[in-house]
Amino acid sequence: MAVRVLPVEGIPEVRPGDDLAALVAEAADVRADDIVVVTHKIVSKAEGRLVDLRTVEPSALAKAFAARYRKDPRQIEVVLRESRRIVRMDRGLIISETHHGFVCANAGVDASNVPGDEVVCLLPVDPDASSARLRERLAQRAGSDLAVIVSDSFGRPWRDGITNVAIGVAGMRPLVDYRGETDPHGFPLEASVLAVADELAAAAELVMGKTAGIPIAIVRGYPYERAAGTGRALIMPPERDLFR
Repeated sequence: MAVRVLPVEGIPEVRPGDDLAALVAEAADVRADDIVVVTHKIVSKAEGRLVDLRTVEPSALAKAFAARYRKDPRQIEVVLRESRRIVRMDRGLIISETHHGFVCANAGVDASNVPGDEVVCLLPVDPDASSARLRERLAQRAGSDLAVIVSDSFGRPWRDGITNVAIGVAGMRPLVDYRGETDPHGFPLEASVLAVADELAAAAELVMGKTAGIPIAIVRGYPYERAAGTGRALIMPPERDLFR
């Protein structure tokens, strides 16, 4: 098996209302069984998930936290609004659980790679639905089946640095379960469930970069299992979460 990760160059600045599938199809040679990895930032831009901070009135909590750590209280307020549970607020950083169920820094609210000094970008309302719509459009244009992953950069407990993960998935099974099989030495596998959608998202980031202006990559040659998968399937259920 040989897997190729191909950057898709030539994508212009995406604006609210843009036809993202058309932009991808014009810039890339999308083929059967490809996995198209798209950063959430351009999905959010196309869906209008942008907030002008000049329209935000911060709460007392946002003002107090911002003053303590020299942050913008308006952006802190947006983070609080995008959170359904605060996990930790300390050192100027908010770790929260978003309305989707993701536990991440600042509820995914980000000002990087967004035009305008006072504009922040939110996560898509429903990354799985966004993935499904994009997959349907791209499959129609390509005349063949494929998969789509919407990615974002998350930090990880006890590990330094960030890595891309899948927050939206369509057309593939995001997890591969090896439990019940045996390793090459004959030992049974009891806990091996691989988050392949996250691994593919991380691989795509290697050719996207953070400053290269490449928000899309194609993974070609990986034999994924076709299924009505979702990014939500990657979220740890509360009953199995040892750190909640």
